[in-house]
Amino acid sequence: MSSAAPGGTREQGRSEYGVALFLGALGLLVIVQAILLPESRIARGPVGPAAVPIVVGTLLVVVAGFLAFDIYRGGRGEPEGGEDVELTGSTDWRTVLMLAAAFASNALLIEPLGWPLSGAILFWGAAFALGSRHYLRDAAIALVLSFGSWYAFAFGLNSVLPVGILKGIL
Repeated sequence: MSSAAPGGTREQGRSEYGVALFLGALGLLVIVQAILLPESRIARGPVGPAAVPIVVGTLLVVVAGFLAFDIYRGGRGEPEGGEDVELTGSTDWRTVLMLAAAFASNALLIEPLGWPLSGAILFWGAAFALGSRHYLRDAAIALVLSFGSWYAFAFGLNSVLPVGILKGIL
């Protein structure tokens, strides 16, 4: 936050208080919902399912308090200058549709092919849609990412993602 923006109005300050209020309310909602979570019968150790939401909710409330205090002291957000955005440009629908196709193919293929292969298709398709034209390198990176994330979930989190046609191999 910077000091008062040129041309700032009293209404602008009130709208920024609205953001702080929203963050605080969201934090309180997260905390209340975490407290209302039922205890898991399979939970081991002192950390239950409510630990992370309580931490996140508390951090949201703290950030909301700091934001409100900053606004009270005169801090104001700067309007977007648009220096990295081409304001006259149009949407690149080809890229948007290719990304949507990569996500849709992942959703449709995750059960029959499994995460390692459908995830590789997702990663490769996203790289292609965003302009990379190193097909073999991107395919190798996509396979490493998808298999690596499958193993991270399987062994690191003890949560198995679908393996599809690779059942018995992984």
